[in-house]
Amino acid sequence: MVEKFITAGDTPLHVCDSEKGDKCVVLLHGYLESMLIWEEFVPLLYKQVRVITLDLPGHGISVVKGECHTMEFLADTVLAMLDKLGIGKCTLVGHSMGGYAALAFCEKYPERLDGIVLLSSTPNADSEEKRKNREREIALVKSGRKELLARTAPETGFAADNRRAMKDYIEDLAETVHITEDGGIIALLNGMIRRKDMNDMLRASKVPQLFILGCKDEYITEPTAEAMIAAHPQAEVIRLDDSGHMGFLEQREECAEAILSFIGKHSQTA
Repeated sequence: MVEKFITAGDTPLHVCDSEKGDKCVVLLHGYLESMLIWEEFVPLLYKQVRVITLDLPGHGISVVKGECHTMEFLADTVLAMLDKLGIGKCTLVGHSMGGYAALAFCEKYPERLDGIVLLSSTPNADSEEKRKNREREIALVKSGRKELLARTAPETGFAADNRRAMKDYIEDLAETVHITEDGGIIALLNGMIRRKDMNDMLRASKVPQLFILGCKDEYITEPTAEAMIAAHPQAEVIRLDDSGHMGFLEQREECAEAILSFIGKHSQTA
């Protein structure tokens, strides 16, 4: 992987690119993560496809651009990155918040997609309870108490019976929270609060779709996952029996195999 800094539109962006492969996959990380979350997952992909990871604006060492990073802004940034790198089409894999950005991209730029993978993510807008939780997180960050996020969010992402084995990842994710700019956390929380429901868009889309969902996910509970699957018969579905919200870490090989199989069926050359 080649690490580089590019300007995507007018947004400085931190990117890693394997640079080789006829087919391209772009991995979009989730909230309170960075491109580093993919470090052990990428080697399972890059021998077969070109793999690109990036720090979405507001996280990692990419810049913060204002008080609200909408999912449409993230989608525009990804498009500008593809243009800068000379990539015509790709498969977007979005983990959690990254899935929301991928959905915005799918709505705006479907002609640039070979496929979209929602990895522990949904097309649903925030419920009122979820919006209030995000507003509470904004208040925590503004009051200088984001360490409370670092104490709870990383561990909750993993299935309860995986947490001991995933201790090192949980510690790394907690450290990521500490070093993420306060303004970036707030901007992305504001963007997630404002995002719209994407269910109708996804059902109407001609872009091939894959859902990868953990059976032990405490964020996307089993009733929510079942309702999502039932509402989208057009989508392919993979269930990870032993995973929570972090299936690409908890069941790496199964997750990578599902993505590569999907790309093999639907992707054109980059």
